[in-house]
Amino acid sequence: MNDLKLSPIVAGAWRLSEWQLDVPQRLAWIEGCIARGLTSFDHADIYGGYEVEALFGEALAAAPGLRERMQLVSKCGIKLSTPNRPSHAIKSYDSSAAHVRASVEASLKALHTDRLDLLLIHRPDLLLNADELARCFEQLRSEGKVLNFGVSNFTASQFALLNSRFPLLTNQLECSPLHLDPLDDGSFDQLQQLRLRPMIWSPLAGGRLFTGTDERSLAVRAVLADMRERLGGASATTLALAWLLRLPCQPIPVIGSHRLEAADEAMAATKLELSAEDWYRIWMAGAGREVA
Repeated sequence: MNDLKLSPIVAGAWRLSEWQLDVPQRLAWIEGCIARGLTSFDHADIYGGYEVEALFGEALAAAPGLRERMQLVSKCGIKLSTPNRPSHAIKSYDSSAAHVRASVEASLKALHTDRLDLLLIHRPDLLLNADELARCFEQLRSEGKVLNFGVSNFTASQFALLNSRFPLLTNQLECSPLHLDPLDDGSFDQLQQLRLRPMIWSPLAGGRLFTGTDERSLAVRAVLADMRERLGGASATTLALAWLLRLPCQPIPVIGSHRLEAADEAMAATKLELSAEDWYRIWMAGAGREVA
């Protein structure tokens, strides 16, 4: 069905516009990620007010040979009302064939590439027409503009509907020790049943694992600190990502940092397998209770 292989950790470009890097610095970040094994890069058309893809594309244009060493993921379907999209009167969702095609064309131009390795529908559109969207996917694939397709933030039933019309590759979901919903709502069960791997956004709870002052954040941080002492000094980032990688659905976390040290810590998680008891220690801290 597909031959796409994403890197075990994906580099997220969400905050690229906030990092205020010039083209050589952006290029150094991209090359540094690739050198460390993070060859997949996660985008969305709306990131940075519709500006991040162009910033990344400027760096690619400066070193076009890098395109063959990476996989580009992008998302579309959210319409933001911003100066860069004056035709958008309100924030809304749009999964129509016309909007998806226009978004893909804009992403390809901004990224200075002729294809996306993976396109995701960013949020479930209540007006999604599965047959229309499937035809759009098929046309984009036949034209070579998008090689694989998936979704993001879809429920299990929403995923099943679209997947019944067109084979999807993944569902990108939020999950961390402080956000456990996919473990309980059937999302991970469904993907494991279909032998598909979820992508994970906010695997570090948006930084709450390190800075949160609520009870559950403090509890998880205490467990991670205890485990660090027992497991050879692995960082909290490494342990939190190892917790995700221990799941049998084989998730692929997306990290969003320009620090290459963070990439090193993330890749270290791929070499650390937590015991089942240690996994449940973290789960119990995040859930705020023991198992039933």
